[in-house]
Amino acid sequence: MKLHFLQHVPFEDIAHIKNWADRRSITVSRTALYSGDQFPFIDDFDILVVMGGPMNIYEHQKFPWLTPEKIFIEKAISAYKPVLGICLGAQLIADVAGAKIYPNQYKEIGFFDIKRMTQDGNSDLFNSILETFCAFHWHGETFDLPAGAIHLAQSQTCKNQAFQLGDRVLGMQFHLESTPDSIDKLIQNCSNELADAPYIQPSEKMRSLTAKTMILNLQMDIIMDNLLKFTNQK
Repeated sequence: MKLHFLQHVPFEDIAHIKNWADRRSITVSRTALYSGDQFPFIDDFDILVVMGGPMNIYEHQKFPWLTPEKIFIEKAISAYKPVLGICLGAQLIADVAGAKIYPNQYKEIGFFDIKRMTQDGNSDLFNSILETFCAFHWHGETFDLPAGAIHLAQSQTCKNQAFQLGDRVLGMQFHLESTPDSIDKLIQNCSNELADAPYIQPSEKMRSLTAKTMILNLQMDIIMDNLLKFTNQK
């Protein structure tokens, strides 16, 4: 079994998902887009994870790899691969599926509650996770739901926090893969975004709450196990 992930910046990798994969003897590979890595053949992996990053999904001139990346994501979805998009990754999936991406009313950075939607009973991918939990966030954009998508979660300041497309494609604005180390890397590299705003926590506050990642990682394990069930299925 092989998991491949797309990485947009050096300081944001799959974090706890690597622990999940190691415990299940799943081989992990990556395309580091910032280094000019090539995409693998679609048949060379079983699960695709598309990670976050500080760029906008429409910045094609500044980040020319965005165009082939979107084509690659679309191919993976068309090949019935289980696909998970996190933060920027969720926005890329939404864009590929024809939805609009735009600035949210507020940037959301720090630990804030996520609430599952009551109509997500048709979602196999969110099956068994908590109804309400405090997730880690670092985003300023949001998206419309793609046509036919199941709305899975919302927060106080962002309505469309997660969606399921088909039976094996999941987009999440928030982070369940985060660890204390991965959060510290975000703070070190993106501290310019930590303005005084209603839904932006100062770095000291975020670091004081990193014990919450243990519960988040358990939810990530459940979701990854749910995605794993769809490998080798058409």
